[in-house]
Amino acid sequence: MSAPSKVPSARADQMIDARRAEAAVKRARVAAALEEMAGEGTPITFAGVARAAEVSTWLVYAPGVRQAVEAARARQSSSPHLPAPKRHGPDPSPATATDLALARAEIARLRSERDEQRRQLSLALGGRMDEMAKADLVVRIDELARHNTDLAAALARQQSEGAALKARVVELEDDLAAARTSLRRMIRTENSAPVRP
Repeated sequence: MSAPSKVPSARADQMIDARRAEAAVKRARVAAALEEMAGEGTPITFAGVARAAEVSTWLVYAPGVRQAVEAARARQSSSPHLPAPKRHGPDPSPATATDLALARAEIARLRSERDEQRRQLSLALGGRMDEMAKADLVVRIDELARHNTDLAAALARQQSEGAALKARVVELEDDLAAARTSLRRMIRTENSAPVRP
């Protein structure tokens, strides 16, 4: 019987490693965003850090990341001299401000769309892995069923052979008992016969 395939396990390990690597990259982006916001004097908020690092809001509340954000907020609030936020050019005109607001809304929409696509992809990958696992289980179950059938047939053959051997042993014991009885009779007959001169 062939050994079960290790490929699905390797694929699952690769996906887990890829997710861990992606999580490490996102956490590094959060740390960089915290440094940049602190350096520019931008008020540090959970939502602001998530936007600056381009990560989901839940990540900035994850263990380890949340503590870093809270520590940066505490440092910023306790610092007596916050650097003034950097200005990038003159005050925008009303048309530019409108364009900026529209651009921000479009960015927010695109981020939301990207997050939804990631969620759909994650669900699709999870479903695909489930299907692969089910297919492997079906193959393994078929192998085990065949092996079980082979073992049952072998057991039936051995039981049949065992019964035949037991019958043969009984037959040989009967033959041996008959031979012993016959031998005893012959000895008695020989011993009881008169001795001839």
